[in-house]
Amino acid sequence: MLQVHFIRENKEEVITRLAKKNFDATAIVELVVELDEKRRSTQAELDNLLAESNKLSKDIGEMMKNGEKAKAEILKEKTTQIRENSKSLSENLHEIANQLQEELYKLPNLPAEIVPFGKTPEENLNIFEEGEIPKLHEGALPHWELAKKYDIIDFELGVKITGAGFPVYKGKGAKLQRALISYFLDKNTDAGYKEFQVPHLVNEASAYGTGQLPDKDGQMYHDATDNLYLIPTAEVPVTNIFRDDLIAENDLPILCTGYTPCFRREAGSYGAHVRGLNRLHQFDKVEIVRVEKPENSYAALDEMVEHVKELLKELKLPYRILRLCGGDMSFASALTYDFEVFSTAQDRWLEISSVSNFETFQANRLKLRYKDANGKNQLAHTLNGSSLALPRVLAGILENYQTPEGIVIPEVLRRYTGFDIID
Repeated sequence: MLQVHFIRENKEEVITRLAKKNFDATAIVELVVELDEKRRSTQAELDNLLAESNKLSKDIGEMMKNGEKAKAEILKEKTTQIRENSKSLSENLHEIANQLQEELYKLPNLPAEIVPFGKTPEENLNIFEEGEIPKLHEGALPHWELAKKYDIIDFELGVKITGAGFPVYKGKGAKLQRALISYFLDKNTDAGYKEFQVPHLVNEASAYGTGQLPDKDGQMYHDATDNLYLIPTAEVPVTNIFRDDLIAENDLPILCTGYTPCFRREAGSYGAHVRGLNRLHQFDKVEIVRVEKPENSYAALDEMVEHVKELLKELKLPYRILRLCGGDMSFASALTYDFEVFSTAQDRWLEISSVSNFETFQANRLKLRYKDANGKNQLAHTLNGSSLALPRVLAGILENYQTPEGIVIPEVLRRYTGFDIID
């Protein structure tokens, strides 16, 4: 959430920068400034009344002490009226504050200066590419056909049990999934990230805290009875560990990792590009989250990018890194780098990680602060990244490592799988 004082003092800048995200903020910004003005003037009026009430209470006390009961009774009547006016103003102030909060929730985060202009994924900036694209044997198959051939993922069984987008992993397919999760967690903890196991359902405050609500309301699975949401990523519960926290400066940075299943409705996702593992309603992901001092957050973002690069190098998958353009960025992000692996059998790039800096956007919603060297409370910066999302990594391994004899397991995973080929 953007800070009100920044919007008030930089109206035109906010509107201009959000236009880079293809978001017309003019009407909301004007309303925010108007509501903030109302809130401040109402608060000032209420403060004046309360100050007057306090003064009258002292005067009444003095009069009663001096035996001036008649005068005191007159002032008591006045304080009764002030109390009624104060109550009315307080209710009005509460209503204005709620309206202001609702409007602030509608505004996306401001993109960083280096975010390129653009409206579509095609306008993202390719900044790095590494790894050799393998030349597959004749008759090479896409992963959904390999899954069926080797009986390692059953999409039809998932439809029977739940519906489309909920695959069942079997045998060596299930073990390869578990191997990837263990490998990613081990690499993250070796890099200094503390591992957490977190709930897979979150309350409304948590979903608002990281920016999923209200923006992604239609994409989240919601249990109306208990008003809980299935998580779309571990970012939500892990970051909310620090909601309403005041952190000591010397406890920063905080580095966290966690594995969770992720749930996304993905409404309106159809066609060949979402076939097989390309887009699911339930999938596994290992996440990294950081809480940083503002001056260190972009160096931390670079570290996270290098960390994900290392994972893909060890898996020996061809990949590229994109700096997302404004129109393809998430609601909460200030800067995002997407990692994509090349699926040789599909002849296309598949996104397998997003690494983002949210600056103070989430921290402001979460009331996540730290006490600086001068003893002042400051909003922290939050960052997160997939490290990694499993479905498309698995698709890349199945397709790029296929041979006429079977699917070779990347060397780095063999100590986790206990086998070196799926045949």
